[in-house]
Amino acid sequence: MKIFKKLKSANDPKIQGNTQKNKIDNLKKFSNASVDETLAMLETRVEGLTTSEVEARREQYGMNEFEQADKHTMLGRLFEAIINPFNIILLIIAAVSFVTDVIISQESDYLTIIIILFMVALSSIVTFIQSRNSDKAAASLHSLVANTCHVYRNNELVEINIDEVVPGDIVYLSSGDMLPADVRFIRVKDTFISQSALTGESQPIEKYVDVQTPDQDLTDIENIALLGSDLVSGSALGVILTTGSNTYFSSIADAASSDKAESSYDRGIYSVSKLLLRMMLLLVPIVFAINAFVKGDWLNALLFSVSLAVGLTPEMLPVIMTTTLSRGAVNMSKRKVIVRKLGSIQTFGEMDILCTDKTGTLTEDRIVLEKYMDLNGQDDRRVLRHAYLNSYFQTGLKNLIDVAVINRANKYDMSDILNDYERIDEVPFDFARRRMSVVLEDKNGKRQLITKGAVEEVMDICSFAEINGEVLPLEEQEIKIAMNTYREHNDAGLRMIAVAQKNEVPEAGAFSVEDESDMVLIGFVAFLDPPKESAEEAIRILKEYGVRPIVLTGDSEGVAMKVCQKVGIDVHYHYQGHEVETMSDAQLQEAVEKANLFSKLSPMQKERVVKALQVKGHTVGYMGDGINDTPALRQADVGISVDSAVDIAKETADIILLEKDLMVLENGIIEGRKTFGNMMKYLKLAVSGNVGNMISVIVASIFLPFLPMLPVQILAQNLLNDFAQMGIALDNVDAEYVRKPKRWDTKEIQEFMWIMGPVSSIFDICIFIALWFGMGFNTVEQAMYFQAGWFVFGTISQILIIYLLRTERIPFFKSKPAKVLVGLTLSVTVAVLALAFTPLAISLDMGILSWNYLLYLIPVLLGYALTTEWVKNIMNKNK
Repeated sequence: MKIFKKLKSANDPKIQGNTQKNKIDNLKKFSNASVDETLAMLETRVEGLTTSEVEARREQYGMNEFEQADKHTMLGRLFEAIINPFNIILLIIAAVSFVTDVIISQESDYLTIIIILFMVALSSIVTFIQSRNSDKAAASLHSLVANTCHVYRNNELVEINIDEVVPGDIVYLSSGDMLPADVRFIRVKDTFISQSALTGESQPIEKYVDVQTPDQDLTDIENIALLGSDLVSGSALGVILTTGSNTYFSSIADAASSDKAESSYDRGIYSVSKLLLRMMLLLVPIVFAINAFVKGDWLNALLFSVSLAVGLTPEMLPVIMTTTLSRGAVNMSKRKVIVRKLGSIQTFGEMDILCTDKTGTLTEDRIVLEKYMDLNGQDDRRVLRHAYLNSYFQTGLKNLIDVAVINRANKYDMSDILNDYERIDEVPFDFARRRMSVVLEDKNGKRQLITKGAVEEVMDICSFAEINGEVLPLEEQEIKIAMNTYREHNDAGLRMIAVAQKNEVPEAGAFSVEDESDMVLIGFVAFLDPPKESAEEAIRILKEYGVRPIVLTGDSEGVAMKVCQKVGIDVHYHYQGHEVETMSDAQLQEAVEKANLFSKLSPMQKERVVKALQVKGHTVGYMGDGINDTPALRQADVGISVDSAVDIAKETADIILLEKDLMVLENGIIEGRKTFGNMMKYLKLAVSGNVGNMISVIVASIFLPFLPMLPVQILAQNLLNDFAQMGIALDNVDAEYVRKPKRWDTKEIQEFMWIMGPVSSIFDICIFIALWFGMGFNTVEQAMYFQAGWFVFGTISQILIIYLLRTERIPFFKSKPAKVLVGLTLSVTVAVLALAFTPLAISLDMGILSWNYLLYLIPVLLGYALTTEWVKNIMNKNK
């Protein structure tokens, strides 16, 4: 949400306060004042501010945005890039080298120190650039999704971005709107606010205009709503009190942001990091002890062990992970999928269940009013007329049904009747009642209550029915007639809405839900929302990719079944909301494994279905765009919404679609799985390589009279390998890999590590034998040549393994790597050969190898490649 972006200062003593206590006291001051007094204190009016007033206040207060502790500033990223364990160890070794090669040595040698400092600079620059690029990518994606609000400016209701709101603005709020700042209500109508982000309580509370007593808790005050809340139902007019960093929410923003549930991505990274740490704590002391006692050089043994510990830690993991995720996010944005939380890309690829509403995703989102009928099913324009009055005069958010009613009425030039009525009051729609009512008064002073909504819910408040022009008590026969008409058209795929009215309306006083009683059922309006042409193909593609679609809708069963059948969703098993309500958790968990359709669901029932699927081990995506979808969006592993959704749905979602179409999801799923695949490549290479190196070092430390590699050589090798592996983030992924959902499986990573690690150790030992016996590097004086030989093999074999393990196919012939990966690995290979076979070797305290070494190096590398490919195929067959 753009409002939580940049800290601005504001010093107006009337409004602003720096401490939380001051903020609370200031807000309570407004709650204790009348509407007129509040407007006077803020120097504003119900008609809204003028343009010049807005500009002056923006100059004074700044934009409506605040900054939580920003860990991603340029200086912060630079600090992270330079000050890390890898660089600290390098600098320590540089200091030791300065002592040994310059101060103590008779002939000063600065080359080793220069090389080490170059490594520090190169590592820091790469880390910094990748981190900043990822930050910029995330920021640009966030800017594509903006939340807006409606305010009165110059006596006109206009839509503006939330960050443009200033104190004194008059804001109009309706269902689904987020509070743009701290607000004092000046007019309300059945206004219910959810404050769960502030208080943790899911139950909405009703708001009023009345002056409050000063001793209440801030969140209990009934005439104020705070930033971080959202409007669940009803409508309201309010005045903005405080904005940005001066809101109450800014005081608790850090605590609120820490409440987010840990994702599978976070859990996976944590589990792998813990695995590497355990392995390092176990094996590094063993290596230190062996080298210290066997060789008797405690200082070198300590430096070697510490360097080895750094070499075992994939310090480029955050960079490679972030690069992979940000690249995936940018690619997804090109395919109309905006990622709000980078970690959700991996979850997107892991998703094996997609729960979605019907309207707009499976259907055209273009509802057309097909029929208007009396209870016998005969055309009756009077029913349309009542529905039109209800839709036109209601002040809440006009949904597609209202628009369809108004459009059909306009075709019959019904707009003339609007002059005959005045809206007195209304009872807004909510998802418990599933209906809405308006109270109108005609020119003769006659009042009428008109209600439309879901058929069962409207019939529940009716005591009479109008049949053949006669008003009769709504008894068994009348109910049968009405329900037969309803079922006939509902089963034909039409969405049915009931219309009722009554004339016995109180002359004065506020109207409420209690007035929706003893009404006369007069007929139905029927709507058609045809399936999208692309929906059937989209469902087929989702199934191909291992994603099971489940429809969760508040619509009636008959309409939902017709649409599902047309687009290829099996609805042999299906349940309605009242059935879900009566199920135990265990029964629901059994039901969700079979049923692909749940109809007539309330928002909390949708959430419960999602939770049941998760309990059964599924990774669940939920796609929704309404306020009724918010609980399910929060519960889902990955929440998906659209840029046209209500504010609270967009803010809750992890992923935003720029087009409300399931076909768009295909690209997102593929990109998510590609991203996950490249992350897994790097992790498997890192952990298996580390285990192999550990085993090899232990063996070498036992049998060799010298260190198998010096600390500076280990760190140089580690840096070169990391540089080569950075190309993995941009690698191609095989088509068959993305065909099935991919789950983060730490156990699989461990199995891979304990199989492939020892395989690499076998060939390390082979190269030890070749260096010792074949090349004759078997004395302490020739240690620098032995170290150079293992340096070359260790680096090139780690590069070679990238190509073997990046695919389950035959490398190169059946699976082509990305050009950037080829370029990076070739560059590192050339650099390694140059370091070992030219005078550059001296810079790393290595001996210059003769080209005869290739006669041993190439066969061992070839044997390693063939063995790895053979083991890989066995592992793939046993999956």
